[in-house]
Amino acid sequence: MEWLAGIEARVALLDAALRPIAEEPVDIGDPGWEERMRQRPSAMDEAGVRAEAETVLRAVLTAYADGDDASRVAPRGLFARHTAFRWGVSLAFAPTPDGFRLRLPHLSAVDQGSDTRDELLALRDLCEDARRAGIDLGPLLREAAALSSRVDKYGMGSTRDILLRAAG
Repeated sequence: MEWLAGIEARVALLDAALRPIAEEPVDIGDPGWEERMRQRPSAMDEAGVRAEAETVLRAVLTAYADGDDASRVAPRGLFARHTAFRWGVSLAFAPTPDGFRLRLPHLSAVDQGSDTRDELLALRDLCEDARRAGIDLGPLLREAAALSSRVDKYGMGSTRDILLRAAG
């Protein structure tokens, strides 16, 4: 993977910039903590890395979507190794078929992250956004499933299986 050598260094720098934000403790016993979290800027903005982070994420997702099963292992590994990058970097997308087509490979490449339950909640929210926008997400979920890992990492099904179940 030629792209991986260059991109991994950039991802590592972004991961280091985002890590203090990702690991900052949150006192959920403190009244008003939820509102303060909602008011806070995105991690990319807080770290001052939005432009670079979005550029790098687009490159990773393009390589992921354009690759074959064997080459998609490398982007999944990037997200597994660089957890602050995985947590804090995302692309804004419009609630259109093309917007969801952009978002779903990201969900696929994260490959359940550290906890399948978090990804299931993200997928549920994504599906609800699509329903509200009147978009039939089924075909797009099946497209993303075709890119996805068949490995059942945490006993709740593989990412491919999860996306296919959501597609109906």
